[in-house]
Amino acid sequence: MRYPFPLVIFDLDGTLVDSLSDISEALNLTLADLALPQFDEATVRGWVGEGVRSLVASALQASRSSLALDEVMPGFMRHYGECLLHHPRLYPGVAEALDGLQARAVTLAVCTNKPARFVQPLLAHLGIAGHFSAVLGGDSLPQRKPDPTPLLHLCAQFGQSAQQCLMVGDSAVDAAAANAAHVPLALVRYGYLRGLDPRHSGARWVMDDMRELLAIDTAG
Repeated sequence: MRYPFPLVIFDLDGTLVDSLSDISEALNLTLADLALPQFDEATVRGWVGEGVRSLVASALQASRSSLALDEVMPGFMRHYGECLLHHPRLYPGVAEALDGLQARAVTLAVCTNKPARFVQPLLAHLGIAGHFSAVLGGDSLPQRKPDPTPLLHLCAQFGQSAQQCLMVGDSAVDAAAANAAHVPLALVRYGYLRGLDPRHSGARWVMDDMRELLAIDTAG
């Protein structure tokens, strides 16, 4: 049976990959370098999803630090690269879902706010890089999610209208980008919802397991 969306665009962290442990490690190493308080993963989880500058800014604010963000970012980026491949893992069902979509000749892409230079090494480490025909990082274009431009850029790249594409994400940032682009949205419950109620996010499908993508139809 033909899949209803020729192009499926995935967020990365919190959607395909559980990388919270490595992000937290990088952040806490950065804070330790600065003699600032460190934070547990539950706290860091609440800061993930809007890009690394927002993450570090949230930590500095919580630490009541007066340090300038631009002074702190180089150290964080160094630790981020060093910690990138320590403990990432695919969420359950992700590999099977990607295989199933690819078997149906669906074009797959990644649209993440993670800096682009970290995306391909992570995908390769997890064995899924070959599934994706395009990858956009948070610094690949002048705009990043929640701006709709990255999603519309991918739609145009593959000659698809917004309604022919599906965005799969886990956060309010993903929802805002998809809704602004008029791209149909599927949300997973296990990521970085940060208080977002999926029922009021504009998502047409809300999933607990990525394999549920394989059963999607446009009557959903």
